[in-house]
Amino acid sequence: MDPTDKPKGLSPHYSLYQREVFKNGGTTGQLPSFSVHPDELSESTKKKLNDRGYFYANSNAGLGWTDRANREAFYRWRIIPRMLVDTTTRDLTTTIFGHRIPAPILFAPIGINKLYAPAGELIPATIAGELGLPYCLSTAASQSIEDVAAANDTAAQNKNESNSVYSYCGAPKSNNSSSPRFFQLYMGHDDEITLSLMKRAWKSGFDVLMLTVDTWQLGWRPTDINIANYAFYYPSSVGNELGKSDPVFMRKHGEELENDSGKWIDSSVWHGKAHTWEKIPWLIKEASDICSPCGRPFVLKGIQSAADARRALEIGCEGIVVTNHAGRQVDGAVGSLEVLPEIVQAVGDRMTIIFDSGIRTGSDIFKAIALGAHVVEVGRLWVWGMAHEGEAGCRHVMKSLLADLDITMTVAGYASMEKDVRGNKDALRFNPYGVPPGKDDHAKL
Repeated sequence: MDPTDKPKGLSPHYSLYQREVFKNGGTTGQLPSFSVHPDELSESTKKKLNDRGYFYANSNAGLGWTDRANREAFYRWRIIPRMLVDTTTRDLTTTIFGHRIPAPILFAPIGINKLYAPAGELIPATIAGELGLPYCLSTAASQSIEDVAAANDTAAQNKNESNSVYSYCGAPKSNNSSSPRFFQLYMGHDDEITLSLMKRAWKSGFDVLMLTVDTWQLGWRPTDINIANYAFYYPSSVGNELGKSDPVFMRKHGEELENDSGKWIDSSVWHGKAHTWEKIPWLIKEASDICSPCGRPFVLKGIQSAADARRALEIGCEGIVVTNHAGRQVDGAVGSLEVLPEIVQAVGDRMTIIFDSGIRTGSDIFKAIALGAHVVEVGRLWVWGMAHEGEAGCRHVMKSLLADLDITMTVAGYASMEKDVRGNKDALRFNPYGVPPGKDDHAKL
């Protein structure tokens, strides 16, 4: 954490963000306005949002057992620190779909961001651009594809040079071309609208198409049921902006929106009968044709079994997201980290493996990468930060997470994410006993 000792490594010295916070507090009395401790951050978010906003991002399926299973799975894997290792210079960089990124973190697709701040998806797209990290836009977004792309491009091209994370570092700055941009697709049953969305995403510089396959029907979410929490059906609410900006959808259904605000989500995004594996080759081909001649990586989001991972590989998918939709779809399902090792064993490095569901800390990221994931998706954390202070809150949470990961690597004795951590199960030990302490238990410790 010595700012005068700045060896030129491949990664920014993210750990210096902790020093910056300490120094601001000690010299000027300036303290963070909210806690980035995940449990405390989740609780304080309740005070910042109304029930509809809070539960849209935080409701779980059924009793919430799958959400808890995600955290229990992390608890059972323990990091084995190594001593007397020179970690003065860390390398957190990794490669995803041919792009070199500064850390193995992807902004997960979350819809209706205007529930958390007026600028909506423009905020995480901006912070992702600043940090050089990949951003993924949801089909259920509350901003247009084009506006989000522009915000991400502008931030990537005009990084604030006074940002301490970068000014302390001798590493080269990322440029826009070094970080891929993902478009997450909810595929309805109108192929013309699906193709329109894909064409718009490609023209706006979204490099990767990510199809979500675990949400043809919303899971049973009692905390949303209690308050009829489905923003798309409220005329004065948000959530239909991406549809309203689509020329094909508006040509077909624009007039109906006046009397049916849920037309976009019902007819074009999800609901109705599920698609099957037989549909996927068509979508892969169409995506490839749209992006001809260079093509575009195709990713399935929602994989929870080795069998499905192998099937995805066989039909031509270049990547998968190992996720249970953060515990929001199937109550009582396996934790995502539980199944990650067997999925990695099934497909190995023949496809890109993105891990999602339950990431809260730098240690969580370390564990997922050690178990074989190439990158992780982070979702609720940046939503919570954005709910507190908009752009500043989102930035604070993500810089804190990067510092946490960097410091974990430093003090645990692992200098390189790719050489020392990824796929290195010797860096971990599995403990099948116990569960994470609950909030009441923390007070007793």
